[in-house]
Amino acid sequence: MANERDFLYPTAHFEDRDCDFTVVHKLQGALFTTHKDHSPFNVVAWHGNYSPFKYNLEDFVVVNSVSVEHLDPSIFTVLTCPSNSPGTAVADFVIFPPRWIVQKDTFRPPYYHRNCMSEFMGNIYGNYDAKKGFQPGGASLHNVFTPHGPDFPAFDGASNADLKPVYMEGTQSFMFESTYIFYVTEWAQNNFLDDGYINCWTDLKNNFRDHPDNPYNQVGYVD
Repeated sequence: MANERDFLYPTAHFEDRDCDFTVVHKLQGALFTTHKDHSPFNVVAWHGNYSPFKYNLEDFVVVNSVSVEHLDPSIFTVLTCPSNSPGTAVADFVIFPPRWIVQKDTFRPPYYHRNCMSEFMGNIYGNYDAKKGFQPGGASLHNVFTPHGPDFPAFDGASNADLKPVYMEGTQSFMFESTYIFYVTEWAQNNFLDDGYINCWTDLKNNFRDHPDNPYNQVGYVD
């Protein structure tokens, strides 16, 4: 639901001036620099199928369920690059913008799951409904088939909430999803790794243990 008309492209422009310019190029995790005595933007035009663009995430048109169930996050896909395997992508760029949440008889945040796609998420601003402890500027990574889901405060709040229509405002999170595995650089692991991340699920308990429909609670059952 990202409309083509909302993607902004530059008009042709170039500059011809003498000045000190440093060009920085990143290749395979390393940075390389070179110095020039003129502007590198002395290109009159380009030819091909690729061009730079920018897109305001607030222009995204949100769709969601108006009855029951939490829908797959693919409904929030802004851009996608499909892979050769049907149903998977080299990369999906997904956002979680302000939106109405109206489902009834439903656990509204994302359900606990693991899937065939790797998920790298980040919070730009505001609160993310599945992670109460997710701060702006923070990011999480769950590679292929890694189980994950709402932290305990999000689970507890959604399980006891009055399911009236709620408008999530002042929020913007994103996710890069891929059929491939993401690797974390040594620099990121040494400087930004949250060793206590797993503790956000510590207070979750087995809510089926004493449920009357649990067959393991029937009289005469021997473990």
